[in-house]
Amino acid sequence: MKITLGVTGGIAAYKAAELLRALQAKALDVQVVMTEGAQRFVQPLTFAALSGHRVITSLWNEGTADGPAMEHIELAQRTDALLVAPASADTLARFAAGRADDFLSTLYLATAAPVVLAPAMNVRMWEHAATQSNVALLEEHGATAIAPEAGALACGMYGSGRLADTQVVVETVLSVLDRREDLAGETVLLSAGGTREAVDPVRFLGNRSSGKMGYALAEAASRRGARVILVSAPTALRAPGGCEMVPVTTAGEMRAALLDHLPQASVVIMAAAVSDYRPRLVAEQKLRRAGPLTLELEPTEDILSELVRHRAPGMLVVGFAAETEDALASGRAKLLRKGADAIVLNDVSREGVGFDSDRNAATFLTPTTATELPEMSKRVLADRILTEVRQLRRPQTMLSESGAGAGLGQGR
Repeated sequence: MKITLGVTGGIAAYKAAELLRALQAKALDVQVVMTEGAQRFVQPLTFAALSGHRVITSLWNEGTADGPAMEHIELAQRTDALLVAPASADTLARFAAGRADDFLSTLYLATAAPVVLAPAMNVRMWEHAATQSNVALLEEHGATAIAPEAGALACGMYGSGRLADTQVVVETVLSVLDRREDLAGETVLLSAGGTREAVDPVRFLGNRSSGKMGYALAEAASRRGARVILVSAPTALRAPGGCEMVPVTTAGEMRAALLDHLPQASVVIMAAAVSDYRPRLVAEQKLRRAGPLTLELEPTEDILSELVRHRAPGMLVVGFAAETEDALASGRAKLLRKGADAIVLNDVSREGVGFDSDRNAATFLTPTTATELPEMSKRVLADRILTEVRQLRRPQTMLSESGAGAGLGQGR
């Protein structure tokens, strides 16, 4: 596999030589790209001798004897992962702003390969709100960031800012590469968004779900090689690329669509916020303001339980639970009551996460385990959830009973 190692300006640039060797020890072919600042700390010749490749130092080598025309596009298409280590504060800011004024920043914009960032800088620079905001934005755009380690820094200060341990960086890169196609052959049936139940021709009962978590899961599953069928209630989001979209509005429509596509699925993830109640009668005309109004509500169908009852042998079913009090006990009770394989538990009473936010935190519950997934961007959390789901993959013998997801029982 081809790894592009971006080395940026900072005293930790010398550690990139050791990192290059560690990547090569994992049978990875490493192409080094250096920024102008990096060349102030380490000479390109060092990386050329270690990697066996010409080090790319400028956009303007293109079309010369030193490199092919449109080299940033050519490399972007053939790299399997882009690792930037060390990633300076300036580089993080350039990436976050969408700058394209040197080879590395242009490569970052041009590649569809997974991106791993290993920041290293002064502790004050790392802790600054601007840097933290840039890292959060890059994670939301799909990058994997490895937090720097705490310790004595070259500037004489002590704190977080040291380049992460070489082994940690290598293991992160390998994990990112490993999960690129780890859902190949799976058909993931996903629900997302918040359903709406009509009150009259212009009003409805709904909830605060933005659909961001479900859409992040759809994008991540597609990126990891799965066929994705996304049954979506109304959202303001752009449809994820590579997914089969099935638009619905009400809980009844969502139930029908999910049951209709259930025979095709090997994994079902119910991330939608489904209305628990709907008006028993829908007014044919717009209701006028005329004093107090009483609506008689009836419960909607229990979609998750119904999916569990109708699933084929070997099919995984994962639900979501949004709780506001005694979250862990409530989530585990829901898991046992519904009969799902797992529940992704969200404590929506916490500020800054959950509904409407780009960030979330969760607990991945199974009948025997509770895995904490701390606050992170929903895009990163989506991959973490899918990795947990992947660990649940049942033995091949069970899958072969139904023929669903043939060849998918090789999970770790």
